[in-house]
Amino acid sequence: MKQEVNITVENTSQINAKKIMKFLIPSLFGIIMFLLPIPYNGTINTPVGVLSERLVSILSKYLPYAVVAITIISAIMSFVAKIFKPKFIMENKLLKDNFTTSHFYLFWRGVGAIIAILVLNKWGGEIIYSMDTGGTMMSLMSTLIVWFLAASYLMPFLMNFGAMDYTGTVLRSLVKPLFKLPGRSAVDLITSWVGNVNVGVVLTREQYDRGYYTGREAAIIATCFSAVSLPFCLVIAAMLGVDTAFIPFYITISVVGIVSTVIMCRIPPLSIIPDTYNAKIGKQIDEVVPEGISKHQWGLQKAIQKAELAGSLKEQILSGTEIFMGIIFSLVPIVIAWGTLALIIATYTPLFTWISYPFGYYLQFLGVEEAFKAAPATLAGFADMFIPAILAANIKSFETRFILGVLSIVQIVYMTEVGTLLITSNIPVKFKDLVLIFIEKTVIAIPLIILMTKLLL
Repeated sequence: MKQEVNITVENTSQINAKKIMKFLIPSLFGIIMFLLPIPYNGTINTPVGVLSERLVSILSKYLPYAVVAITIISAIMSFVAKIFKPKFIMENKLLKDNFTTSHFYLFWRGVGAIIAILVLNKWGGEIIYSMDTGGTMMSLMSTLIVWFLAASYLMPFLMNFGAMDYTGTVLRSLVKPLFKLPGRSAVDLITSWVGNVNVGVVLTREQYDRGYYTGREAAIIATCFSAVSLPFCLVIAAMLGVDTAFIPFYITISVVGIVSTVIMCRIPPLSIIPDTYNAKIGKQIDEVVPEGISKHQWGLQKAIQKAELAGSLKEQILSGTEIFMGIIFSLVPIVIAWGTLALIIATYTPLFTWISYPFGYYLQFLGVEEAFKAAPATLAGFADMFIPAILAANIKSFETRFILGVLSIVQIVYMTEVGTLLITSNIPVKFKDLVLIFIEKTVIAIPLIILMTKLLL
């Protein structure tokens, strides 16, 4: 231990202004882009959110064609890689990583391409292309590919220059006992909570792939903190007619989100997901502060070491390209396929009504008005985040609409985005885990939301 301290002190003494600036400037840029709250169009957004929305408005008429092109390329290239294994794919790491897949995902990439073509051309009947089903998924993915584009090229500034390493060391004593997570996740938690939900999940995926989170840690962050953005919370509140009480609405979301996570990270299935690092990379994190040095000094040293290894701007662009391609070619066709099918089930079948009867009794026991009318909205969020608000919009009780609005946001796991991002990632989370996590979160959150509603309304 004595030798470790001497090395630490020696290294700390070599810290200079130039090295600090190399860590500080890119890191601050990344933090500002992802986390700085700014007023925009009558609400609060972040710079990456504003940038993404501007790009969406500029490119809107071309984006559906981009979605279809991505799904077709993904399906064809994956089929070629699977059957013929050509050298230009198998000997190129980027192409091989994106287009070599299992038979299961090859099938769904093909289905996603077919559905995207049908929706774009309005073929196959309204059950496929209406705005209740495939039309919604096409609109969603048209927006998301722009979010992914902006976030992918900005994310390296958040990950590669020491911001997470510094905060990890300084905040470990707070985050570790509360959520059983490493301190560096503090930046991820905030990004996941206040920013775009998909950006948060992608950031978590990248941290797991690079050896900074265990499977259990990544699963906790992705399923408990990847809530919809603040502007979308306003949209949900407005859809339900509870936006007049937005401040208590968002306070309730935050309190219930934190308390439910404290509980959920300590019970299965999250507590029993393997607490091991990505086998291909191994553990790349060390937040334990050696004796004889302060948290700030050790965190600064770790951050500077990270920044020194970050590389040039060209390398950051390459890193962003790898992140972007890794998302769009694996995610877009699967989300189109699974999301459309989930919305067809939710819209055209009584499945959610049938399976929600136990929650009707649960809500009734807890004193919620119009309990059985509200029950389908408690489970429909597993398919897509919009559905609960649509189902609950006609409920007369203000309190019940308030409760369901908060619940739809804190449930987090929905298959059209978060669920698919997780299942197609390397994080060791299976579909059955997501079902259990969703049900647990719902059961735990409802009484907490009701309590907060009684206190704040």
